[in-house]
Amino acid sequence: MRAQASGILAADFFHIDTTALTRLYAFAVMEVGTRTVHILGVTAHPTAAWATQLARNLLADLGDRASGFRYLVRDRDSRYTQAFDAAFTSENIKILKTAPQAPKMNAHAERFICSVRAECTDRILIYNEPHARHVLAQYAAHHNRGRPHRALQLRAPADDSNVMPFPAQRIQRHDTLGGLIHEYRDTA
Repeated sequence: MRAQASGILAADFFHIDTTALTRLYAFAVMEVGTRTVHILGVTAHPTAAWATQLARNLLADLGDRASGFRYLVRDRDSRYTQAFDAAFTSENIKILKTAPQAPKMNAHAERFICSVRAECTDRILIYNEPHARHVLAQYAAHHNRGRPHRALQLRAPADDSNVMPFPAQRIQRHDTLGGLIHEYRDTA
């Protein structure tokens, strides 16, 4: 899997409970090779048409990079229809379905969901859908630009792998999500 990681996308839905006791559903896709996460959408009423449109939006955002992906790993949720799969197969991305009730088969997406819950949504009160979109967008930005990953030699997905950072002269803390998450940057 490690040798083919750069050509794999991992997709999954997860839910967020709000203070109004409503359940929202978010859809995330991870580029496994770089660990870059895309939060594609949040809604209270996910439909197959909504998921299909999000897939098209992702492929449009990826642009020419979409041709570098060979597989999309997903579960067997009913929101993944033939139209959803067709959006990816039109870009020569093969759909790999996980076995029923086997979350380890989509471990990268499941690990991201575990992280977003433990580090963010379980620690902050989500009021409504726009608030959930805002919080998840900020968390995704933190995940992609500021959160170190062991598989990336403690670099963030957006870090340039060709640049070796010098020892920092002065480190300054930067708070994200109202102080829930702390990032540290060199100010020199």
